[in-house]
Amino acid sequence: MTFSTFIKAAALATVVFLPANAALAKDDLVVNLVNEPATLDPHMQWNPDSYYVYRNIFDNLVTRDDAGEIVPQVAESWKQLSDTELELDIREGITFHDGEALTADDVVYSVKRITDPEFSSPQLGQFNSIIDAKKIDEDTVVLTTKSPYPALLAQLVKLSIVPEHVASELGKEGFNEAPVGSGPYKFAGWDRGVQVKLTRNDAYWGEQGAFKTVTFKSVPDASTRVANLRAGTADLVVSLDSDLAMQLEGSTEAQVLSAPTERVGFMGMNTLVAPLDDPEIRRAAAMAIDREGIVEGILRGGETVASQMATSAHFGFVDSAEPIPFDLEKAREIVAAKGDAAKVPMKFATSPVYDQRIVQAIQQMLNEAGFNVEISMTDMATYLKAAQNPDQMARPQLSFGRWSCACQDVDGVQYPLLHSSSNWSRVNDPELDALLETGRTTLDKEARLAAYAKVQKIVADNTYIMPLYQAAALYGASNGLEWQPTANESLFLNRMSWKD
Repeated sequence: MTFSTFIKAAALATVVFLPANAALAKDDLVVNLVNEPATLDPHMQWNPDSYYVYRNIFDNLVTRDDAGEIVPQVAESWKQLSDTELELDIREGITFHDGEALTADDVVYSVKRITDPEFSSPQLGQFNSIIDAKKIDEDTVVLTTKSPYPALLAQLVKLSIVPEHVASELGKEGFNEAPVGSGPYKFAGWDRGVQVKLTRNDAYWGEQGAFKTVTFKSVPDASTRVANLRAGTADLVVSLDSDLAMQLEGSTEAQVLSAPTERVGFMGMNTLVAPLDDPEIRRAAAMAIDREGIVEGILRGGETVASQMATSAHFGFVDSAEPIPFDLEKAREIVAAKGDAAKVPMKFATSPVYDQRIVQAIQQMLNEAGFNVEISMTDMATYLKAAQNPDQMARPQLSFGRWSCACQDVDGVQYPLLHSSSNWSRVNDPELDALLETGRTTLDKEARLAAYAKVQKIVADNTYIMPLYQAAALYGASNGLEWQPTANESLFLNRMSWKD
C-alpha cells in the first residue's frame, strides 16, 4: 500500500491494522511531544502538548468515545431541567490520587474556578455562558447558563474536575507544579524542559491503563522524533508531516497512524492595528496565499482546503461557502496601490509545534505580494501568552495556528477567535458579536444556522481571519502499540495497549 493510499483510507475510517511483528510489551510507554506542556493545570492552556498530558491525570464531566459520541465520565447521567438549567448526576466511587473522594462540591468548585474572570482562564470564552453551579445533594449538581446554550454539553467534554481541597490550598502556580486529579494516571514528576512522568492509577474507577509508567519527552525536532521511534527510544511520536510519515512506510520498527480531525489551520490577523486594520490589505494578504499549493504540495497528508473556520463535522458549517481565491497578481496590485501603508513591517508569530514549512511558505507568499513579513519563533508558552495579551491591540499582527474545540460546534471555534470579548480575538465588530451571541444563546437549530451563515458572510466579506485547511493528524508509533487515533486528537493512555 502506498502512503497516499493509506492516508485516503485513514480519512474514511480510523481503524488501524497493525503488523504481525509487534514489539514486546514493556512497562514504560515513551511519548515524544514537540514542546513540554505549557501547564498541567487543566483550567489553563488547552494547547496540544499540555492537553496530551493532563487529560490523563484528570477526569472530565463528560467525554467522547472513539466514535465521537458524548458519553458519561464524572457525570454519570444528565437531563435538561429548563432552557437554562442542566442537572448532572455525579458518579459515586471516584477518588482523587490522594485518596480523597470526588464529590459534588469538587464539581461546583471546578466550574466556578474556570468561569471566574479573575482566574483568567484562556478557556473562559468556552464556559462563560455558565453563570452558576449549585450542589443540590451529595450526588447532584445543577448548572445554570445566562441564556439557552445549545453547545453546553459539547463544551463540558473539556471541563476537568479538580480537587477543591488541593487546588484552593496550592493556588494556580502551586497546582500547576503538583497537579492532583482522578484520572487513569497520576502525576509523578516534571523535569522542566525535558520530560513529564506519569504513573498508573491502580485505584482508577474506570478502564485501567496498560502501562505502569508513561514518560512524555519534549523533542522539538521532528526528524529526531522519528529517529527515536526507529531506535526504540520512543513508542509514540506526535506531529509528523507527510515527508516524515513516508519515511516510515514499510518500516519493521514503526507504523503511521492517521485520523482526519476537526482542527482548522489558519492565519490569524490583528484587524485592529496597521496595516491589517485596512480590509483591502487583509483581502490582498488572503489572496496572496495559495492554499491548494499548501495542501497538495506541502502537507499531502489527507488535508483539505478550508472555506471557513469550521469543518463539515461542526454544527453551523456553511455548505455554500467558497474559499477566497488565490490571485497573486491582484494581491500585488492592491499592495502596490496602498504604497507605504502596506509595507509596515509585520511579525508572523509561530512556535515549533507547528509545521514550519507552512509558516515559511506563507511568509514567502506574502512577501512576494509586496508585504514586509518576518517570522517570530518562540516556545509555545510565550506564543500563547502573546496571543492572549490583555491588550487586544498588542496581540500578534500575524500568527499561524490550528484550532479545535473538540466540540463539533462552530461556537467553540468562532466565538473565541472572533468575538471581541474573547482573550484570543483580534476583531471588534458589533454586528458580528451580536450574531455570535445569537448562535450560542438559542436552542432553535434553524435560527442558529441562519446566524452562522451571516457570520460566515461577514467574516469572508471583511477577511477577518484566513482559514487554510482542515488538518489530518499523523502519528508515528511502535509496531507493538495498538491504538485508534480520533478526530479530537486525544491521547487517552488507557485506550492504548501493547498488541498480544
